[in-house]
Amino acid sequence: MRRNWQIIISTIFTLAIIGLGVYGFHYISTSIPTQLSTPSTILVSGEFEDVNQDQGVSQQSKELSDVIRESQQRVVKIETPDGTIGSGFLYNDKGDIVTNAHVVAGTKDVIIISADMRQLDGTVIGISETTDVALVRVEDLAGEDPLKISFESPAIGDDVLALGSPFGFENTVTTGIISGVNRNFEIPPYNFEDVFQITAPIAQGNSGGPLVNSKTGEVVGINSAVIEQTSIGFSIPILNVIGLLEGWASTPMGAIPNVADDQNAQGHGQSYPYDNHVYSNSEMDLAIFLVSYFYENINFHDFITAYSFLGNSWQTNTTYENFRNGFINIEWITVDDIWVEEENLEAVDTGENLTVITKITVQERKDGRSTFEKYELTYTVGYENDQLKLLSVEEEKLD
Repeated sequence: MRRNWQIIISTIFTLAIIGLGVYGFHYISTSIPTQLSTPSTILVSGEFEDVNQDQGVSQQSKELSDVIRESQQRVVKIETPDGTIGSGFLYNDKGDIVTNAHVVAGTKDVIIISADMRQLDGTVIGISETTDVALVRVEDLAGEDPLKISFESPAIGDDVLALGSPFGFENTVTTGIISGVNRNFEIPPYNFEDVFQITAPIAQGNSGGPLVNSKTGEVVGINSAVIEQTSIGFSIPILNVIGLLEGWASTPMGAIPNVADDQNAQGHGQSYPYDNHVYSNSEMDLAIFLVSYFYENINFHDFITAYSFLGNSWQTNTTYENFRNGFINIEWITVDDIWVEEENLEAVDTGENLTVITKITVQERKDGRSTFEKYELTYTVGYENDQLKLLSVEEEKLD
């Protein structure tokens, strides 16, 4: 009898073990795969953190290139019957182009060259006699997306892009910052009130182009003036002239005032005051712009374009590889000042080479850290095969 109870107990214990085994197998086969399908929080968060950090850099670069590309598509070149060249940008879906008044002064009909090189007819529908702003309607551009307007005033230090067609070079982009605000001055017949001071180079033909926020692509100003023999430019805040632009867009002016005739009556002569006061000599301005644009390309690591600005002798003595290696660790070059040597100004009339002097601050990566050094460079600028080139340079390190 006792043996029978032992058999019964053993059988029950064995069945319990088997039951637990079956249950365990069922639990593992159904529950554990579900848990395994949920990613590891530690692993995933670590991976995504690294990926986002990498993407942050590429997205920032991509955003800047997108801003430039999208802005360029809405910037135009303006030509008047007397040969004046300026810039402008698409303001609304009516095909209206914002530009400077001095660009279209004295004319009603202009030629517009779009970013895709279409030659279109434009009509001045608004122009101010006291503020350097005008509006040109281009019927063929109606319905196209305009540049967005920023309704926030930029602050000193904000990064900006100046777009336009300096010296006829379409769709040129220069970079800089807002270096001053609330600047006031007069270049008759126009008053400049509360304008932005910028470091982005402005040259003849750039007038009327947009000044855009380099992060958002929104227009903050209208490029208008530059101090002679310097790289200091000025841009009219777009918010200051929105009322004028909206008024002209909704109700075009019936009679366009002949601003050029008014200037002549005041004794300004046949040329616009900018040509005498700001752009006293296009050759000089072009030389300054060439040096400034050279540094722009270095900053964007477009070494091929920068190298193409060098004269034959300079290129003969410096291979492209050595040229590139000399700048590859440069993080940024800031042009602190730039001018044409005064003793050399007569060379403009005689056809001799120009001497352009610039002071720069170089931010360079050395031994894993950024260093800052200042230099004064003297460039000899002259023509080779009808193209203005950088012929030579002398460098002096400043204390």
